[in-house]
Amino acid sequence: MFKSNYKQSLSLSFKALNNALELNDNKLISLAYNSIAVTYEEILEEDKALDYYKKAIFHTDKAGNDTLKIWFYNNIGNIYLYRKNQIDKGIEYYDKSLAYSQKIKDTGAIVLTKMNKSWALFQKKKNVQAIENLDYAEKYIEHILYPDTETYLNLLLGIKFNYLKNNEKAGFYFNEAIKLGKKNNLDDYLSDAYEQYANHFFAIGDYKNAYLNLDNHAEVKDRVINSEKVKNNQIVALKAELDQSKKEIQKIAKENRLQTENLKKTKIIVILILVFLLLLMFILYVLYRNNIFRKKVNDYLEDKNIELNIAKEKAEEASKLKTQFISTISHELRTPLYGVVGITNMLSDEHKELADSPHLNSLKFSARYLLSLVNDLLQINKIEENRVVLENLTMNITDEIKMVSNSLSYIASRNNNKIVTQIDSKIPEYLVGDKLRLSQILMNLVSNGLKFTQDGEVRIIVNLERNEKSICFINFAVEDTGMGIAEKDLGKIFDKFVQIDRKEDDYQGAGLGLSIVKKLLTLFGSEISVESKEGHGTKFAFTIGFDSDISKVNEIINNIQVDLSTDQVYKVLVVEDNKINQMVTRKIMEKNNFKIIIVDDGYAAIEALNKESFDVVLMDINMPLINGFDTTRLIRKKGITIPIVALTAFAKDEITEEAISSGMNDILVKPFEPAKLIQCIKTLVKKTS
Repeated sequence: MFKSNYKQSLSLSFKALNNALELNDNKLISLAYNSIAVTYEEILEEDKALDYYKKAIFHTDKAGNDTLKIWFYNNIGNIYLYRKNQIDKGIEYYDKSLAYSQKIKDTGAIVLTKMNKSWALFQKKKNVQAIENLDYAEKYIEHILYPDTETYLNLLLGIKFNYLKNNEKAGFYFNEAIKLGKKNNLDDYLSDAYEQYANHFFAIGDYKNAYLNLDNHAEVKDRVINSEKVKNNQIVALKAELDQSKKEIQKIAKENRLQTENLKKTKIIVILILVFLLLLMFILYVLYRNNIFRKKVNDYLEDKNIELNIAKEKAEEASKLKTQFISTISHELRTPLYGVVGITNMLSDEHKELADSPHLNSLKFSARYLLSLVNDLLQINKIEENRVVLENLTMNITDEIKMVSNSLSYIASRNNNKIVTQIDSKIPEYLVGDKLRLSQILMNLVSNGLKFTQDGEVRIIVNLERNEKSICFINFAVEDTGMGIAEKDLGKIFDKFVQIDRKEDDYQGAGLGLSIVKKLLTLFGSEISVESKEGHGTKFAFTIGFDSDISKVNEIINNIQVDLSTDQVYKVLVVEDNKINQMVTRKIMEKNNFKIIIVDDGYAAIEALNKESFDVVLMDINMPLINGFDTTRLIRKKGITIPIVALTAFAKDEITEEAISSGMNDILVKPFEPAKLIQCIKTLVKKTS
């Protein structure tokens, strides 16, 4: 190649490549590709050179040889810088070369690459960065001190000190570069040295020496051009030979195609057989892979099934724990409520002067409302699943509104508010519907309005909207003069556990009130609307249809009337461990002239039944020592058949199955109306008498 015998160079390089490929030696393959690339670079086939350099790098990667990669990247950088005049692209590859040379600490490679990069940076007028690279090269030049690198270094140092305006050093290094270039016949470097030295003299105003160096530059440049002409003639001749070779190759290829077409006719059957065999093998392979895949999927599904079963068991356990928690909380809340309701009734009976007391009535209503609220809060999932069934009871709208107003009078007075009611006189006196749920809805809305109103009023407005046969559609509106709700919050006030922070005040609550209101109205087949403006109050409105058929009203009233008069005196055994509940039950029994004996646990109950005869047993469920179910089983084992009624704070649907299986006759959930208990006792005693 250095003798410009490029044809022979390429021929030998390709032979070297074939031998390297046979040896499967990636290092030798990359060196052969590099040799081919260098030759193509010399004959000005830059694109081919780049292709072969990249192939060389590919095999260098496979060989894991970073040293060769350093030089290949450097060569590519030279093509982009000197051949294609793409300075930035050249710097990009110099940086890649530097990264590998620094990685393996090849100082000589670092020095040469930094000199190349320095030249490129000087071309881009990035002189400071160029000098940084050049300083390193100058410091470690002894690692690669050859005539051409030494000449190159002195040329670059001359450019450096010319930029730094150190005329003495610039002249020294330019002269050194010229001297070395002449001595070693390095015309390329010598031409650049004269040119840069001339630029230096122009910069300092020494035009005589500037033009002398330009003349020298032109003279050397002519020699280089003449040399290039000779070289170009050789390249042209080579390309002509290569073109001729290419034509011969194309001719041979054409003949080969004709022979191939002839061979195709004789090989069709063989190819078809091979294709068939390949297809058969492919099908067998696919079946084999499918079988393996199916086995893996089955194993995966089995594992997932195990995981799902475990997750299902955990979920069931969590659901069970949740149910137990709700049951326990329900029991613990209903038990004291039984005492509250019972003692309230006792006060009403023992102090007739308090019979019309709004405070006592409010206490009764509040206990009733609290019981309903407890049930809804603990069983909100039942509401969401539409498992809460509305009751049909007679009610007077005016009485219900009055009860709500009286019950919330304390909250109203606390914020200096008034509760104003406005009830349409056209509404029938008695209606049929779930008055407890209606009261719960109004209680939530009115109490909500009172909380967010100061020195104002909350209005309960009830109007007859329309009649459809016996159904009266009544519109309820609750308006307050409070602070109102921001428009952006109106869409989320009915969500569970949401509390809208209207002002800086801290309003307590679980954030369930409006959510329960909306769900209860859904049970009524109604929807709630809201209008609000900050600083001007809020209005909630809804419409519910109630039955006003007088025959149905009378039927319900007759059904709930209980004839408590009786000439027979019943003897009742009460099994109850709670002292307050004992007192309440005793008062109910004694008021109806029943004889009563109270025991604290199940064993005491069995002992009492062995000694005396009773007409009925009122059995608590949750007791120490032995619970009500086991006590009932022991009683039935003894052959005692008297009626046993469960008085419990547990939800009825939770214990019904076990109560029946243990031998109980009926269940009453605390707190209950005394009339229901008396009616239950009379009915059971009559059945067994």
